[in-house]
Amino acid sequence: MTAAILWFRRDLRLTDNPALQAALAHATKLIPVYIHAPDEEAPWSPGAASNWWLHQSLTELDKSLRKLGSYLVIAHGKSQAVLAKLAIDHASTDIFFNKLPEAICQQRDNHVSKHLSKAGITCHSFNAGQLTDGQQLQRLDGGCYRVFTPFWRAALKQGFSSTPPSPAPKVIPPPPRLIKSISLEKLGLLPSLDWHKGFKVHWSPGEQSALKQVRRFFDKSVNAYVEGRNRPDHEETSRLSPHLHFGEISAQQIVRGMQSRLGSDSTSPVDNGPGQYLRQLVWREFAHYLLLHYPDTDQQPFDPRFQNYPWLRGKRAKILLNRWQQGETGIPIVDAGMRELWQTGWMHNRVRMIVASLLTKNLGIHWLEGAKWFWDTLVDADCANNSMGWQWCAGSGADAAPYFRIFNPVRQAERFDPNGDYVRRWIPELSLLPNKHLNRPWESPSSELLKAGLKLGKTYPKPIVDLQTSRKEALQRWERVKNLTTIGIARK
Repeated sequence: MTAAILWFRRDLRLTDNPALQAALAHATKLIPVYIHAPDEEAPWSPGAASNWWLHQSLTELDKSLRKLGSYLVIAHGKSQAVLAKLAIDHASTDIFFNKLPEAICQQRDNHVSKHLSKAGITCHSFNAGQLTDGQQLQRLDGGCYRVFTPFWRAALKQGFSSTPPSPAPKVIPPPPRLIKSISLEKLGLLPSLDWHKGFKVHWSPGEQSALKQVRRFFDKSVNAYVEGRNRPDHEETSRLSPHLHFGEISAQQIVRGMQSRLGSDSTSPVDNGPGQYLRQLVWREFAHYLLLHYPDTDQQPFDPRFQNYPWLRGKRAKILLNRWQQGETGIPIVDAGMRELWQTGWMHNRVRMIVASLLTKNLGIHWLEGAKWFWDTLVDADCANNSMGWQWCAGSGADAAPYFRIFNPVRQAERFDPNGDYVRRWIPELSLLPNKHLNRPWESPSSELLKAGLKLGKTYPKPIVDLQTSRKEALQRWERVKNLTTIGIARK
């Protein structure tokens, strides 16, 4: 009997899985394996919230495989060594897997493939996670895109696959014989602190939940997405980001689903809900494209002038960072976002930009500090999107605004949470304040504070920074670096 190895990574689904389909067509026996090797993705090995999601997702994948007659083999160690041993032990000459977009993962895969080929083992890789082929998208001069709009146009010109997603198989042949697998619990993915226990109220990891969620989004929210994507007080975003990150659903499935349910015009580049959502999916592609072609931008500024940016450091920076992390800045919309993040492992994207702007611009703290916190606390933590998002907010990233954008959190809250529902949900101690002062409680008269049962500095903190003064200081810091050039590292 021919046995093939199916190597699962961040493609934890049975639907629209080209590696799975190719393996089934090739072999009469299949060995599905997940290898836990976080060090191979250093320095950004998965954070605590991501590991919680991964634990649940692997559990669901194993359940799905068992329903079809198979099961998931769990292993821990170096990928190359684990795969080689499996292949030798079970006389397998072929390994199938789906590509990952990060350069460090592709380098690992190339090394594994080259090493195994010397032992007569062939590795077959497939594109399963991206809408576009980032290797082929280039400017006319052969360079890489550094601005989103031209990348967006090139992606639309390249087009997206018109092939319907392959359905999940109805049966999967079992491994050639019982294979020793470690228990999922031994991977130690669940956080040791109990802060994650509230996640289950808000999330259901796994492929089946991803499919339910995308149907809900199509039925209830996608047509309102143009406005809804900016409203944290509404539930009109897709909430598919963690499902996408772990490959419980593919971007291709989403696009094809929009076309089939909403009509062929649903993914045209027009200013409607589906079109805007497609644009966000391509933003995700752009983040992976940038990290692939500029692999140091998860640690270094994309704009080399920011090598000289005077970030706040030392004891003061640590104190302010801790207050920001704990949702105790005294700026309501920021604190609401940070509390939502801590309790749910997620934050609305509009609020992500607001809290990031406050940290990097008003507080002057390095964007990497925020990226590290998000990496550890977000269930959808994705290296490319996390890095690009933080660099964009800091002003050091690709596609930065033509000016040094500094979000005013009070005005942002009044515009996008006009009734204060979002702030009141996550900061109940402010719930009795009238809308006029909800987002600026420091301006409330004492009689109003008394009526609301609020004591600034005790029941709710005073602002840790003056917004107007810190805005001026941020612009002064920008003036110090904006005309600098850095010889030898300027991006082409």
